[in-house]
Amino acid sequence: MNLPNQITLIRIGFIPIFMLIFLYPFQWGSLDILGTEVPVNHAVAGMVFAVAAGTDWLDGAIARNRNLISNFGKFLDPLADKLLVTAALLSLIELDLLPAWMAVIILSREFAVTGMRLVAAADGAVIAASPLGKWKTVFQMLAIFFLIVHNAPFTGFGWPIAMILMWVAVILTVISGIDYFVKNKHVLKDA
Repeated sequence: MNLPNQITLIRIGFIPIFMLIFLYPFQWGSLDILGTEVPVNHAVAGMVFAVAAGTDWLDGAIARNRNLISNFGKFLDPLADKLLVTAALLSLIELDLLPAWMAVIILSREFAVTGMRLVAAADGAVIAASPLGKWKTVFQMLAIFFLIVHNAPFTGFGWPIAMILMWVAVILTVISGIDYFVKNKHVLKDA
């Protein structure tokens, strides 16, 4: 297994660590991050999430620079993103930090696209992530991070940056989902 795929697997390994830290009610107190009280476990979970999300950029950069792009990586990388995003969104709902309807829109698109990828894979085709899908992922990751850390450090300025980013992520999720199905409708014709 090549290095980018190993890094992707590490990203998947971060998921239970993130969830344990974020959801388990540790009695660590809270931090004041520029006027925002953030539970310590949420701050630590935010760092773990940021590292896990950062591996998405890292594995892609290594794969492109070293010409290590593989069909397995084209499938595993977006799947790892979806697993990380799903775990984070469900955790945020559990803690009442995100409206469930936003998560449902995001997760519906993710499952639909994964389903289309599986249909294509059954025919021996691999559908790589589109640039629009990559931007969707960036905004999802940023929104999730700021929700995890309770909008710090922007709360003191009165900017709801986490929800602004989440709205952008939801809009990009819908647009990229439509784009994905329009560009790959041939996959479903034979299904």
